[in-house]
Amino acid sequence: MSDLTETVPYNVDVVFTPAARQAQAARGSDKLYEKRIAKGFPDTITPELAAYVAERDTAFLATVSAAGAPYIQHRGGPKGFIKVVDERTLGFADYAGNKQYITISNLAGNDRAYLFLLDFAHRQRIKLWGRARVVEGDVELMERLVDPAYVKTNRARPQRAIVFTLEAWD
Repeated sequence: MSDLTETVPYNVDVVFTPAARQAQAARGSDKLYEKRIAKGFPDTITPELAAYVAERDTAFLATVSAAGAPYIQHRGGPKGFIKVVDERTLGFADYAGNKQYITISNLAGNDRAYLFLLDFAHRQRIKLWGRARVVEGDVELMERLVDPAYVKTNRARPQRAIVFTLEAWD
């Protein structure tokens, strides 16, 4: 394994865990990622990332229960339904749905989360690693996240917010 393992920026372990880097080294792909690992991954929302997020009308949110059960859920809305809250935080309104509450219960026991954003037409994707939390009863936050036209047109019922704190993205 490369000497970079000992001096990697903190968030490289989020994207390329030590086990992933060992697998890369064992299979010869570690050299492909040396510069990326040395540099680390962005952990702030750049103007480019904000613009990409603003154009998305669909996302996939992955969470894991406290017991380790993975779950991926589609989230969607009008373009830009995921909003930039600050330089490290994204948020979106969580609407009434199938009442399974798997994402909410997962986040109650394990805040690790992952957003996968796709632009099918341009064959681009952005992966975001971070931590998420459920926010209920914050009127000011909901006003920032809810699109009144979407609510009216779709009879959508916003219930709470999901707030995602970014640790790394690629």
